[in-house]
Amino acid sequence: MRRSTIRTISIVLFVIITLFYLSPLFLAKEYDEYGDISGIKKPIKFWTSKMLKLGLDLRGGMEINLYVDLSELPRNDHDSAVKAAVEVIQNRIDQFGVAEPMIQRVGDNKIVVQLPGLRDFQRAKDLIGKTALLEFKLVATPEQTSTVINQVDSWLAQNYQKFPYLNVLDYTSGQPENAFEDSLGIDQTAWYNDILSYLTNAQSGRMSVSYEYKQDLRRLLNDPLFEGAVPPGYQLLLEKENSMAPREDVPVYLLIANAELTGTYLTNAETRFGGKGDFGGQNKSYVNLRFNREGSRIFERITGQNIRRNLAIVLDDVVYMAPTIQDRIRGGEAQITGNFTLQECNDLVIVLKAGNLPAPVSIGEERIVGPSLGSDSINNGMKAGIIGLVLVMICLVLYYKLAGMIANLALCMNTAFVLAALTFFEATLTLPGIAGLILTLGFAVDANVLIFERIKEEMKSKTIKNAIETGYARALVTIVDSNLTSLIVAIVLYQFGSGSVRGFAVTLFIGLVASFFTAIVVTKAIFDKMVAGKNIEKLSI
Repeated sequence: MRRSTIRTISIVLFVIITLFYLSPLFLAKEYDEYGDISGIKKPIKFWTSKMLKLGLDLRGGMEINLYVDLSELPRNDHDSAVKAAVEVIQNRIDQFGVAEPMIQRVGDNKIVVQLPGLRDFQRAKDLIGKTALLEFKLVATPEQTSTVINQVDSWLAQNYQKFPYLNVLDYTSGQPENAFEDSLGIDQTAWYNDILSYLTNAQSGRMSVSYEYKQDLRRLLNDPLFEGAVPPGYQLLLEKENSMAPREDVPVYLLIANAELTGTYLTNAETRFGGKGDFGGQNKSYVNLRFNREGSRIFERITGQNIRRNLAIVLDDVVYMAPTIQDRIRGGEAQITGNFTLQECNDLVIVLKAGNLPAPVSIGEERIVGPSLGSDSINNGMKAGIIGLVLVMICLVLYYKLAGMIANLALCMNTAFVLAALTFFEATLTLPGIAGLILTLGFAVDANVLIFERIKEEMKSKTIKNAIETGYARALVTIVDSNLTSLIVAIVLYQFGSGSVRGFAVTLFIGLVASFFTAIVVTKAIFDKMVAGKNIEKLSI
């Protein structure tokens, strides 16, 4: 096959592939997956599913700075703990469904998370920061509960001065008042003798807290000073609130502190929907858990030895449910049910499947980038690119005439190819990426200038056809040298850079490859076609 035929086929394929992956930018329909985010499009169904993605600076979203608490870990484990935290957070975000997230370690214990296009900020923060400590704990017997509550009440009676927020409890009306006011008619020497019993309605052995006192009890249980009140071996926890009925009473449990089974044995978690006879109840979503062989053996032993006892399923010190064990459970499966929405079930599955964080993670800073900022960035970047491209094209035409028009065609093909390649690789376009795109246009112009100037020199002593051949051949060495060094720089930037630097490097690399092809192959093919079989004595250059 002749070299010209191969070149023609390669150019045709180049154009077809470019148009195929560039077309979604023009044929796609606007959509609103994360809200009213300008510039986000979805391809039409019969076309490619690939789309050009926009970074945080263009699309909007949120950036979170996380800090891993390494104070409780040996120094030798610090590096591995942070790396593990990055991996766990990456897994959670991948399952959350955010397109093109960026999770990067900065310094010793800082992790920067960028979530382009995200709108449900609170849900993302909750998922990222959860420790995901899944535990199965036995609920204390009624006798144990009664004994512990009496002990805690006695402790509080002696130490209530340490908890000034308890002085607003009104035993007569259930409304927040000053319990020391004489107008209430309360025996001020004995009002504090049964604080916990009163808060939890603990007279019947089954405890719950009303809406009025829910925050007071939660504050008390989370108070470090209260740790000495609960006898060793026990733990007081609240059940997860019903999001669909926030004013309902919330159950309170006294648990055996030692966990019978933990999430380390968990192999899978998935959302299911209950049907008739199913554990989740008809048409309700619930989470199904499956344990490995060792976990199945432990779970079977626990359920076999504690029939008629309640076993609490606890995640991050929140009781999700505490069902009564009716029989020995074989097969290594368990269910977490309740009044959960589908989203709550899905979030719980994400956290359980992604694994536990090796150390506590705290949010140090969060920054929300609105879509209006992204829209302004896109418009400004596009304006700068278009104005620069038009000015360069005008200068090429004025200086090189017909040859300048050929160079302009190559520039347009170069820009189209870069955008199509970014779409094909599903890369993320950022503001630095737009800067890289504009820079590659400069490289493309530089290559064409080298070729045209060399052709003009050769035209002084050779025919037009020979001048074109010699001009391209002699300019090729210089073009390869400049592009090769720039490609090496782009590779180094991508390898050792991060975030926006990588976006710049990707666009620069693709643009350099495209500019080399269009300057050497495409323009050469056009010149060859112009002079083929013709005796041209003058070239407009």
